[in-house]
Amino acid sequence: MDSEVKKGCSFPTASQWMKTIWASIRLLLLGLLVLWIITPTSIYNRVWFPNIRAKTNSTYFGRQGTLILIYTVPVLLLAVLGCVYLHLEKKYGDNSIGSNGQTKLIRLAFLRARPMLVDGPLGIVTWTELAFFTMFIALLVWSYAVYLQVGLDYITSEIAEAKGEKLWQAQLDCAAVRLGVVGNVCLAFLFFPVTRGSSVLPLLGLTWEASIKYHIWVGHAAMILLTAHGLCYFVYWAATHQISQVIKWAKAGISNMAGELSLLSGLAMWMTSFPCIRRKKFELFFYTHQLYFLFLVFFVLHVGSVYSYVMLPGLYLFLVDRYLRFLQSRQHVKLVCARLLPCETIELNFSKSPGLTYAPTSIVFLNVPSISKLQWHPFTISSSSNMDPEKLSIIIGSEGSWSQRLYQMLSSPSPVDHLEVSIEGPYGPASTHFLRHDTIVMVSGGSGITPFISIIQEILSRSITSREKSPRVILIAVFKRSADLTMLELLLPVQGISSSFSYMQLQINAFVTKEKEPATKNQKLLETIWFKPHKEDTPLYPILGQNNWLWLGIIISSSFVIFLILLGILMHYYIYPIDHNTEKIYSHPLRALLNTLFLCICIAMTASAVVLWNKKQNAMEAKEIQNNDASMPMASLGPASHNVADCELETLPRQSLLQATKVYYGERPNLKKMLSECEGLSIGVLVCGPKKMRHDVAKICSSNPVGKLHFESISFNW
Repeated sequence: MDSEVKKGCSFPTASQWMKTIWASIRLLLLGLLVLWIITPTSIYNRVWFPNIRAKTNSTYFGRQGTLILIYTVPVLLLAVLGCVYLHLEKKYGDNSIGSNGQTKLIRLAFLRARPMLVDGPLGIVTWTELAFFTMFIALLVWSYAVYLQVGLDYITSEIAEAKGEKLWQAQLDCAAVRLGVVGNVCLAFLFFPVTRGSSVLPLLGLTWEASIKYHIWVGHAAMILLTAHGLCYFVYWAATHQISQVIKWAKAGISNMAGELSLLSGLAMWMTSFPCIRRKKFELFFYTHQLYFLFLVFFVLHVGSVYSYVMLPGLYLFLVDRYLRFLQSRQHVKLVCARLLPCETIELNFSKSPGLTYAPTSIVFLNVPSISKLQWHPFTISSSSNMDPEKLSIIIGSEGSWSQRLYQMLSSPSPVDHLEVSIEGPYGPASTHFLRHDTIVMVSGGSGITPFISIIQEILSRSITSREKSPRVILIAVFKRSADLTMLELLLPVQGISSSFSYMQLQINAFVTKEKEPATKNQKLLETIWFKPHKEDTPLYPILGQNNWLWLGIIISSSFVIFLILLGILMHYYIYPIDHNTEKIYSHPLRALLNTLFLCICIAMTASAVVLWNKKQNAMEAKEIQNNDASMPMASLGPASHNVADCELETLPRQSLLQATKVYYGERPNLKKMLSECEGLSIGVLVCGPKKMRHDVAKICSSNPVGKLHFESISFNW
C-alpha cells in the first residue's frame, strides 16, 4: 500500500515534463500564427487592440506596454521553454543508434528531407521549405492587402481636398505607409535565422547554417518593401510640394531623415549580399554587413520605441547571442598541433574541455589575429567529441586568400611555434538524426568531405562503445587529383585509435577525375607540427558551461525582467510626469535611445554574470587538461617537429581504412546508379560539395519513386 501511495504521489518524470513543455510550445506557435493573421484585420485594430491597450496603458509602460505584451512576451517565453526542453532532451534524451524513442526534433528534421525544387532561383527547396515560403509570402500579401483596404476605406475626395491633396496623392500616402508596416513584419522574422545559439530553430528541426538561406529570403523581401516604402514617399513629397520633409527630424512621430539613413545602410548591405559580390568579394560583403548596427539604430529612431517592439523579440535573442559570442571571442584557445596534407589542406587540432560536446557536422568560427583581426571564417568540425573528448579538429582547404596565408605560415621552412587563435562556437544540430537510417550515403566533392569525417568518427565511436549495430556507411568522395586522396587519412584522429574500422560497415569509393593513374613522382608526405603552449591560451570550453541551454534561458528571462523594471521606473518617474502618455511632448528619438540603452545594459549585465559564474569551473577543468598535456609523450616532440603520418598512425586502423577504400581514376561516379543500388528501408543521402553536385543528387532523390532516399544538403556557400 505504501509503495502504491508513493507511486501515486511521485513527481513528473523528465519525459512527462518534456511532453508538457512541447505541448505548450505548440500552443504558443499556433497562437503566434493566429496573431499574425488577424493583426491587419479591421476587427483587431478597431475593437480588440483598443480594448487591450485601454487595460495595459499604465503609467509604467504607456502605449508600448500593449505591444510588449502582444508581440514580445510570447516569443521570449517560447525561447525560454525551448531552452528548458533542449536541456532536458540533452540530459535525458535517447540519441543512441537504433533507438526507437525518436524525439519531436528528429521527426521535424525528417519533414525537410525530400526536395521539390532544384534548379529554381531559390536553390534546393524541399516540400516543407516550399510550404513555409508560400505561407510567408501569403502572410505578406494578406497583410498588405488588408492593411491597404482598411486604410483606403477612410480616404475620400473630401478628406483629400481638406488636406490640400488630390485623391491619388492621399492614396499613395496610404499605400506607402502600409509598405513600411509590412516591411516591419519582415524585420520581425529577419534575426531568428542568424542567431547561432538559438533555442527556437532546433524546435523546428533547423540548424543555424541551414537557416541562413531563410535570412537571405526574408532580407530580400524586407529590402524590397522598405525601398518601395521610401520611393513612394519621395514621389508623394515631390507631388505635394513637401520636398522639405526629406530632412525632417521630428521630436514626436515619424523622423523621416532617420528612416532615410536607415534605408541607405540597408541598401549598402543589400547590394553587396547578392551572390555575384558575396562569393567573389567576400570581404566587401562582410565589412558592409556590419552596417546592420546603423540600420537598426536609425530604424528605431525612425519609427520610435513603440512600433519597434514588433521587431524586438528576434532582435533581443540575436543581441543575447551576439554578446555571448563577443565574450567567447575574447579568449585565446590552445592550438595543440597542425597536420599539413600534400594537397595543401590543413587540419588544426585544439585542446578542449571534456564537458564541451557537439554533434557531427557542427561548425566553429575561427579568427587568427596575425592574418586578420576582424575576419571570422566558419569551418566544419571534423572530430567527434565522443571519440576524443579533449581535442577538437577542423580542416581548412587553401582555397581563399585567408586560408592560403595560413598554409604559407605553417608550411614555411621555419614554421611558427605558437599561433594565437580565437574560436566562437561550436554550433550544430541538437541531435544526430541521421543515425536513425539503415544506410547512410555521403557524397562529397573536394573539401566537402569535411563534415562526413565527423559523422564517420561518431558512428565508429558509438559502434565501439555500445557494440550495437550501426548504419551501413557509403562514402562517395570525388577529388580532382590523387594528392587529394590524402584527405581520407584525416578519418583517423591525430593520435590514432585503438580499434579498427571493422566495428562498422564502411565502404569508401574515391574518384580522381583529373588523373588516369596514381601520381608517384615528387609526392609530399603528411606532416605534423606541434605548437608550444602559452600561458594565456586555454582549452575551448562551453561559454555557459555544460548546462548551457538552462543558463541561456536564465539569461533571456532575467535580463528581460530587469529591462521591464528599468523601463517602468523610467516611464513612471521621468517620462510620464512630462507627457502623461500623450506622446506629444517627450522626444520620441530620445525615448527610443534610452530604451535601447537599457536593453543592451540588461543583456550585458546578466550574460556577464552567468559567464563569470561558469568561468571558475572552466578554469579548474583547463588546469587539469594542462596538467594532463604536460605528462603526455607528445609534449616531448618539441614545438615544430615534423612527423610522417605512417609513423604516427596505428597500423591496424590504417590497414582497415585502406581495405575499405576503392579508388577510381579518370572517371566520375554514376550517382544515379549507385544510389539506386543502395539497400535499406531508410537511406539517408547527405551531400556536400559544388552546386552542380548538390543539385544532381537532389534530382535523383526527388525522382525516387519509392521515397526511401532522405536528402540533406550540407552547404556553406552563402
